[in-house]
Amino acid sequence: MAKVEMYLKTTCPYCVRAQQLLAHKGVDLVAYNIDAGGPKREEMIQRAGRMTVPQIFIDDQHVGGCDDLFALERQGRLDELLAA
Repeated sequence: MAKVEMYLKTTCPYCVRAQQLLAHKGVDLVAYNIDAGGPKREEMIQRAGRMTVPQIFIDDQHVGGCDDLFALERQGRLDELLAA
């Protein structure tokens, strides 16, 4: 299974939705909590070029946020990315 990383905040409903979808898919998620900012937040901005959460990476490929993840699911492309 692919390595999935997500930068998130605990109070973010979009982060929760994305986590739920990935959990439903059986994904072992590497979660980076950026509630307090710090170096992981800076890392997220450098990697994703965005400041909002969640920011999701599958095998180091930036797939975007929650809406982008669900769009991949609707298009039938998420399982393909996760299987790589």
